[in-house]
Amino acid sequence: MRLAHLRLTALSLALALPLGALAAPLIAGSSLPPLSLEDQHGKAVSVPAGTRVIVFAADKAASDLANEVLGNEKPGVLERLQAVYVADISGMPSLVTKMFALPAMRALPFPIGLARESAVLADLPRQKAAVTVIRLADGKVQGMDHAKDTAQLKQMLGLN
Repeated sequence: MRLAHLRLTALSLALALPLGALAAPLIAGSSLPPLSLEDQHGKAVSVPAGTRVIVFAADKAASDLANEVLGNEKPGVLERLQAVYVADISGMPSLVTKMFALPAMRALPFPIGLARESAVLADLPRQKAAVTVIRLADGKVQGMDHAKDTAQLKQMLGLN
């Protein structure tokens, strides 16, 4: 009985190790992993060289906050900030995505790279109901902050 338990434990660890090795959270000095997403219009979204900021919304509250702040700026705000906005919509039911979320997002004057599978953005740090702002230089993470309200997000993005 004990030998069978040890074998099962060893097998579980062996299977879990490769999965854990794939997901390395971003820290200062890390290279941003390549992202291949589509926006709300079905156009490809990537992180071009020279990108200085990643705005990441991991849940609806964070997305609402980012949309409010960016939506109140003049068109072209992401380009001026040298920023890319990405959102994890993997937890959203597909019917809700198609019927409500995507039509609402299409009305926004900026692209949002949408992750329909959680693994795509799993390495990005997140806090519940907060927008993650990742500062980059030459494709490497310089720092990260989490904004929980419009004043914090505006300050982090230099929109004051």
